[in-house]
Amino acid sequence: MSRKAKIAAAVGVVVVVIGGVIAGISYNRRGVVTVQTGRVIRQDLKAVVTASGEIRPRNYVNIGTNTAGPSRIVQLFVKEGDRVRKGQLLARLESVQPEAEVAAQKAALSSAEAEVVSAKASLEAAERNLESARAVVERARAELERTRLLYERARQLYEERLIARQEFDQRRVDYEAAQAALKEAEARRQQAEAQRAQAASNLAVAERRVAQAQANLRRATDLLNRTYAISPIDGVVTNLPVRVGETVVPGIQNSPASLIMTIADMSLITAEVMVDETDIVHVRLGQPAEITIDAIPDKTFRGHVIEIGNTAILRSSGLAASQSNVATQEAKDFKVVIALENPPAEIRPGLSCTAKITTATRQNVLTIPLQALTVRKREDLEAPPRKPRVAAASPANPRERQRSQEEIQGVFVVENGRAIFRPVEIGIMGAADVEVIRGLKEGEEIITGSYSVIRTIRNYTKVKVNNRVAEAGRSAAS
Repeated sequence: MSRKAKIAAAVGVVVVVIGGVIAGISYNRRGVVTVQTGRVIRQDLKAVVTASGEIRPRNYVNIGTNTAGPSRIVQLFVKEGDRVRKGQLLARLESVQPEAEVAAQKAALSSAEAEVVSAKASLEAAERNLESARAVVERARAELERTRLLYERARQLYEERLIARQEFDQRRVDYEAAQAALKEAEARRQQAEAQRAQAASNLAVAERRVAQAQANLRRATDLLNRTYAISPIDGVVTNLPVRVGETVVPGIQNSPASLIMTIADMSLITAEVMVDETDIVHVRLGQPAEITIDAIPDKTFRGHVIEIGNTAILRSSGLAASQSNVATQEAKDFKVVIALENPPAEIRPGLSCTAKITTATRQNVLTIPLQALTVRKREDLEAPPRKPRVAAASPANPRERQRSQEEIQGVFVVENGRAIFRPVEIGIMGAADVEVIRGLKEGEEIITGSYSVIRTIRNYTKVKVNNRVAEAGRSAAS
């Protein structure tokens, strides 16, 4: 055999050997899935609910007009950003008619009070006349008693023929005159009593007129006071949309035409955020939160939850779901109020913010990456048969059929080069990790990617671990 033939034969043998090796490797790798893995580790974990909203003062008051009709602003005593005190005069509205009404009611009150003074004087005079009439009656009674005694004595003496008839007649006339004088005195007393009652009635009428005039004056004064905008709280003027000369209209709620200014109590600043309905069940009063404000970057402010809304708010319209007459599956939010601790001086109402509310914390617990969790039906988790066999028919028993369709939550653990499904019981969820309560041990290797692999991989599938792709992605992200 020539040298060339020997070389050709040797090359052929090498090619055959290499081809056999490659074929063997390909055969052994048939059905092998490349995966990324992670480890079950212990760490501190906290569950966080993230929501967006805006900065608002806890207490603020919209100052409007309470006048009977449209009123023109004649004076503004503050400007936006000014600090005001409770009871401070903020603005004055046109008040020509209310001032005239107050002046008229003051004059009516003065007239009624003068009538009261006059009625009191008349009553005092009537009481003095009544006292005088009563004294005259008493004097007439005494005179009548005296004349009666003289008359009785004279009658006895006359019957005994001891005095003359002329003297007896004189005593009788005196007695009759005294009787007439008493009747006259009693009539004058009754007249004095009637005059006193009339004077008392006039006084009562005059006093009622005073009360009526005072009520009218209070009404007119109230109408006048409504032309003055007074601050009901200590705070800061955060909104002043009007100018001197503009007209404001009462009785239109939330209308720009009825608002003069807004006073905010900046002693307690809050973040009002809208929490998704799926997260609101985890939020509790007093839970800590971290707030970031778009206008103040690179700073985080601490706070705590002080109010949780009970009414769902439609995300599209911002109205309470209870105000809608039509049932809807639209996403809903709930209002949560967070009090800021030590807010900065430059903070302003209306600034956009984001709050991260810590709803739960765990110390040194077993955790796994959140993306490792998956769900499988029980029938898909059965061990594959050693030899091919005809697929078994569906269970005839409804209970068995329902059990076979039951979904189980778990992860795939790498054991001896295969993906083994392991049911797990989870606890709280963090931003990227989840707490494992039961089903895994610290240090076990679990499949974390890729997403498509976790969705489609079957139980007992052969796997090949390749974490270089995940490490390259983390390096690029960092």
